[in-house]
Amino acid sequence: MEAITLCCPAKVNLYLKVVGRRPDGYHELITVMQALTLADELVISRQGRDIYLECDATDLPRDEGNLAVKAARAFQQAIGRRFGVHLRLTKRIPVAAGLGGGSSDAAGVLRGLNRLLDTPLNLGQLTAVARKLGADVPFFLLDGPALGRGIGDRLTPITLPRLWYVLLNPGFAVSTAAVYAGLQPPFAAPDQTQVEQMLQAHPATWLHNDLEAVTMAQHPELAAYKETLRRLGARGVLMSGSGPTLFGIFADDAAAMQAASRLSADTGLWTAAVRGLP
Repeated sequence: MEAITLCCPAKVNLYLKVVGRRPDGYHELITVMQALTLADELVISRQGRDIYLECDATDLPRDEGNLAVKAARAFQQAIGRRFGVHLRLTKRIPVAAGLGGGSSDAAGVLRGLNRLLDTPLNLGQLTAVARKLGADVPFFLLDGPALGRGIGDRLTPITLPRLWYVLLNPGFAVSTAAVYAGLQPPFAAPDQTQVEQMLQAHPATWLHNDLEAVTMAQHPELAAYKETLRRLGARGVLMSGSGPTLFGIFADDAAAMQAASRLSADTGLWTAAVRGLP
């Protein structure tokens, strides 16, 4: 029995600007995504006759309602071949938290199956499969931070300083679709020069997320958590994706770990001190 173990990292959106709404209901974005050392663990093996998912998170579906299973099926369709797949997923990324956990798991399945089967798909073909699964899935096929356009799936690798992030998840889920539905036009797009100049500065100076105001209007307690992160020394604080997870940027591991410990003790909420990848 062949098996492969992968880490499926979380991500934060350091910048998310909505620049338009498409006829198909998706929104056009400019976003900067940073993968993190926080990761789910995925073990893939070829066994059985169908796709089977074993997961320690009891509230997640085990059928194609789970993106990991859907990704395995999409991979088989892409190569025109059915075979047994066993997926064992250990969840460490909070669910429906704006951290991309489901998308990362799906990308992990694509990468893992491609390796197990001696790379029948090149990166372009794998990305095409990923794009059909979700806007964030192609990002997790990359190895570092990226600037995303389109629905976030047209990616340009970028270089960012290696920073530490303290994450705080308030313990409730947020519907991405509902948050986007709450956005009101007009939508304005920065030009290419503005984006290029922005990326030359420290990320703490250009943190932005158009979705934050929508989610915070529904959950005003998030504002107090943002202020707590600032008081604990974060250079910048933002909500990731559609939320509700918040993150603060810290200069070093000691400051980040101390802040995460204080947050956990003071709030009783899920917190983590993590580093950006690579």
